[in-house]
Amino acid sequence: MEIVDSFIPTAGAVGLLPMVTYFFMVVAMFVFLGLFIFALASRSTLPPGPTLSHYQLMPVGMAVAAAVSGLVYYLIQSYYHDLLAELPAVPDATDRQTLIRESYNAIGQYRYMAWIITTPLLLVQGVLLLKIDLRESIRPILTLFITGSLLAFAGYIGHQQLSFDNEIVVGPKLLVSPVVCVCYAVIFIGFRRFDRAYATLPVTYRLAKRIVLVSLGIYVACYFLTLSNIDFNWIHLILTLTDVISQAGVGLLAYLAWSGSRIAD
Repeated sequence: MEIVDSFIPTAGAVGLLPMVTYFFMVVAMFVFLGLFIFALASRSTLPPGPTLSHYQLMPVGMAVAAAVSGLVYYLIQSYYHDLLAELPAVPDATDRQTLIRESYNAIGQYRYMAWIITTPLLLVQGVLLLKIDLRESIRPILTLFITGSLLAFAGYIGHQQLSFDNEIVVGPKLLVSPVVCVCYAVIFIGFRRFDRAYATLPVTYRLAKRIVLVSLGIYVACYFLTLSNIDFNWIHLILTLTDVISQAGVGLLAYLAWSGSRIAD
């Protein structure tokens, strides 16, 4: 390949906001690669003994979520790179926004495919910080897991309410929104039930719960934000940062929990 056939996005060619959006997509891909390696390497710090067996699931869940997200962000940034290569040839600002909006609707499919896997894993990982007995809590954990997957799947169905030219069809998308909101409410109530079931709540659990609930709240808010006239690059930025903070944050808290238990033993 000759250098004239390659394209490296710059702010001068595509604009500052699209350039920053692309930058964070690539950085997110690197973060998830690092998180995947960290999850595998940190398994040696797991505490021994059958009484803490729930900790054995944490690095596995972290590694799977990081691997899925890293692969998805590779696909996202690759697609967005191709979009930016076309952007300089579109001189009209309105046409540029249309192209970015339509590309978001295409790229969003990758996000939802990842969330169907990573959302339930994050929910379960947060609950495991309570040091619960898995055999006694399998039903509420399974409820959270299924609801997390259903939340992402309902969001995907709503996201796919598009016209032939890839524009959002508002009515059908709003019809799916009650399912999204109900799933979020069920997750919120599920965490409240876990809160009431334990006299003392570990700090790591409380922080992880807040990260997960706020992150899911942002995902739901962005679902509705796509119906506005906002530059969709901002939504890309919000979702990318939320993905990184939620997975890296909960992963770090899980690591602190199991490494702290090892020291305590």
